Amino acid sequence: MNYRQAINIEDLRRIARDRLPRFVFTYVDGGAEDEITLNWNREAFGRLHFRPRTLVDVSKRDLSTQLLGKPAALPIVVGPTGLNGLSWRDGDMELARAASAARVPFAMSTVSMSFVEDIAREAPGRLWLQAYVFSERHITDALIRRALDAEFEGLMLTSDFPVAGKREGDWRTGLLPRQQFTLATKLDMLMHPRWLATVATRRPRFVNVERELPPGGDVNNFVGHGMFDPSFRWDDLKRFRQLWPHKLVLKGVLRADDAERAVAMGVDGLVLSNHGGRQLDSAISGIDALPEVVRAVGGRASILIDGGVRRGSDIAKAIARGAEGVLLGRAPVYGLAAGGAAGVTRAIEILADEFDRTLALTGCRNVGELTADLIAAPA
Repeated sequence: MNYRQAINIEDLRRIARDRLPRFVFTYVDGGAEDEITLNWNREAFGRLHFRPRTLVDVSKRDLSTQLLGKPAALPIVVGPTGLNGLSWRDGDMELARAASAARVPFAMSTVSMSFVEDIAREAPGRLWLQAYVFSERHITDALIRRALDAEFEGLMLTSDFPVAGKREGDWRTGLLPRQQFTLATKLDMLMHPRWLATVATRRPRFVNVERELPPGGDVNNFVGHGMFDPSFRWDDLKRFRQLWPHKLVLKGVLRADDAERAVAMGVDGLVLSNHGGRQLDSAISGIDALPEVVRAVGGRASILIDGGVRRGSDIAKAIARGAEGVLLGRAPVYGLAAGGAAGVTRAIEILADEFDRTLALTGCRNVGELTADLIAAPA
């Protein structure tokens, strides 16, 4: 099967699993510890049931919406993911190009393997920078200034990464905590000659971070010794609000009180996220946290969620519960591994088609008609 034959995201996932060495697929697909949260993210959507309207004229439907106050063709953001250059050559650029072509925002990861400036030049569109707060704050500040100069419209600060989660699958392959691959991993690479000939010719590099290190600085040492700042706190959020003049989003919120505090400090948007199950295992899912946060925020900020989105019906459920849209993490990366930018486009097409069908089957003609009464109360 190739990406053109894929009829759902799981098909793209299978293609990605076949094409990638195990250590790369494990990095993309896996979660922290016992992967309880990873699995809950999917199960949480499955627990929500529709109460569809009937006898509605749905012959004409509109999938477009507003995300952070600007138009988007679909209520999705191609979300920030790391080491995409291991899934496809120039993977970050391919994701950005597909998002631009689909007329949806692209959130570029701090640990992208493409430069901020190159993304802005080669994939113009709605660009957001996802920023980790590093122990060396001047590096984070420099990346933010570069995104501002490159005319990125949004800054997404990630708050749920004071320390790295324990992703045991990556430890077993040797990808983490440092790239010291096991013999089994090396042999597995040899079993993927196409990947070796195209992707593996470039060493994984966090090029934007490297650029901000002092002359002679070693990014591997930086990554391996306290890269992320566990002291990132509310006072720092206030400073970033002053530093960034455009839309500011806080990613990693799962509580109503935190959401209220962030909005009071001038945050424009929130992403309810457990980092795709890759950080704290047994954390609540974004879709489950959504109703409480929506009630607390009361329309004062945009709310998006991520985690476990694999179907167009998942997008509809998130919107019906009060989200403006969803961030996609693994789904577009499966497409990337399956076929580069064209594979990402296929992933977006699949989700758009399913979302369109869900609109019609629930008696909705547009995104605005996806309201809370469409979701049955939990049993």
